[in-house]
Amino acid sequence: MAQITSVVPVAKMVGANRVIQGHGIVHPLGNPELAPAEEKRLREQILRQALESLQKEAGGEAPQG
Repeated sequence: MAQITSVVPVAKMVGANRVIQGHGIVHPLGNPELAPAEEKRLREQILRQALESLQKEAGGEAPQG
């Protein structure tokens, strides 16, 4: 599982092993101050990071085999 959060130290403290830095406390997957197209790009970037983290072992290495 990948956890997207803006409070990375807390996520690691509770044992999350795939932590993705979100944008902000209130809007971890977006920024309402951006234009819609820019916000969509931001959301896609964060989501892509989360999906890529799921393709690796929890320690950060790509799975063998």
